[in-house]
Amino acid sequence: NLHVNIIKGDLSEEAWNTELPEAIREIFQLTVSLGGTLSGEHGIGLVQREYMDIAFSPIQLDLMQRLKEVFDPLGIMNPGKVFPASMRP
Repeated sequence: NLHVNIIKGDLSEEAWNTELPEAIREIFQLTVSLGGTLSGEHGIGLVQREYMDIAFSPIQLDLMQRLKEVFDPLGIMNPGKVFPASMRP
C-alpha cells in the first residue's frame, strides 16, 4: 500500500479547497490506470467515496447500491456513508 499525503504549503484556504479535490482525482486516475485501487485494507472511506467513479463503472456502482438496498431496505445502516453524494437521494 502507498499512502499519499498532499502538503498544503503556502496555499490559501480557498486555493487549497479548490485545488485539492482535483489533485486527489488526478492521483486516483493515475493509480487506477496503473492497476492500483483507491483503497487498501480499510475500504473506500469517506474521502475516497467521492472518487468511486474512477474505479467502478456506473453499472458496478448501481449493482453495489442495489445489493446494499437488499440488505438494508430502510437505509438505516451507515446512511449516507457508502456511496458518493451523486448517488444518494
